[in-house]
Amino acid sequence: MKEHEKFMRMAIELSKQNLSGAAGGPFGAVVVKNGEVIAASANKVIQENDPTAHAEVSAIRLACQQLGTYDLTGCVIYTSCEPCPMCLGALYWAHIDTIYYGNTKVDAAEIGFDDHFIYQELELPMHQRKLQIIQLLRDEAISAFKLWAGSESKKDY
Repeated sequence: MKEHEKFMRMAIELSKQNLSGAAGGPFGAVVVKNGEVIAASANKVIQENDPTAHAEVSAIRLACQQLGTYDLTGCVIYTSCEPCPMCLGALYWAHIDTIYYGNTKVDAAEIGFDDHFIYQELELPMHQRKLQIIQLLRDEAISAFKLWAGSESKKDY
């Protein structure tokens, strides 16, 4: 358990360091494989003008570059806060084995980072959501899927 605490403290320290200047929000994440830190990042949303540059997503990107793969099977992540829906989705897609987190989504909501509305939106039919979602040109778009399905060079991920 001491090793887990060491890596979590690294993520927490990143979240604190990120508060100086206009770097970003109080979030940090560390990706570890076989007891070795592969990547570490704080939230970079403001710094990079990128709403997807949350600490977890940024750490995933760095880890994939470091390992030369899009598959982080065998890796775990230590994040200073319970992942938001976007980060959770990214962690599933990256095939992270385990998520360790510090603060809860309720803790985050109490300081203004409230993802509850996203969870509520996902429960609604698309036509009732606040963000308009409109299907267009499916018959044309499906051609790429058909090409993929029959491709000999496709790589499943």
